[in-house]
Amino acid sequence: MERKVSFLKILPLTFVLALIAITVSQSCRRQCVSFSEVEIERIGSDSTAGIMPLFTTLDTAELSFLRLQAAPLTMTDLQSDEYNILRNRMLCTVLDTANTGVGIAAPQVGISKQLVAVQRFDKSGEPFEFYPNASISYYSPDKKYGWEGCLSVPDMRDTVLRSTMIVVNYNDELTFEPKCDTVSGFTAVIFQHETDHLKGILYTDYK
Repeated sequence: MERKVSFLKILPLTFVLALIAITVSQSCRRQCVSFSEVEIERIGSDSTAGIMPLFTTLDTAELSFLRLQAAPLTMTDLQSDEYNILRNRMLCTVLDTANTGVGIAAPQVGISKQLVAVQRFDKSGEPFEFYPNASISYYSPDKKYGWEGCLSVPDMRDTVLRSTMIVVNYNDELTFEPKCDTVSGFTAVIFQHETDHLKGILYTDYK
């Protein structure tokens, strides 16, 4: 009769412990971040991946998704590989030369999280900056009509009445400390448009 030896018994103990540690680490990472399995799949694991598919009003299921209230991001989320990849891919998407924008919100790429990227026309170099858990705590009573379009509402533009100055609150990407910024002009309009996405609101709702 052939003697059967357990595969684990012939492996060095340190190797077995390393395998267990890797398995536990991967399991913990997925349990600790608040991204859903579907969101993790949409984000992907390739840090060099580019443009993400845009959710638009042309698809009934995608429109229903765009109407959801986005969930807040945690400090663990901001420290995760998923966040860094999402951040990079959102930037690639909004800078797509075939469909360029001045701002983008995570729900627009199928991630129901409170994250927006805004092009800061009020800063030198007009950089894109990311704002986790962005919300607006103050809207100036002074308002102005301006033309708006949206990556998620293809082939449409219309005028929207927006406050000319706002105060935006968010969490610092590195420290998670609460921050606020007073913004005016066109950049304030972008913030209002993008944070609306986190509440399931589209600019066409103002008509």
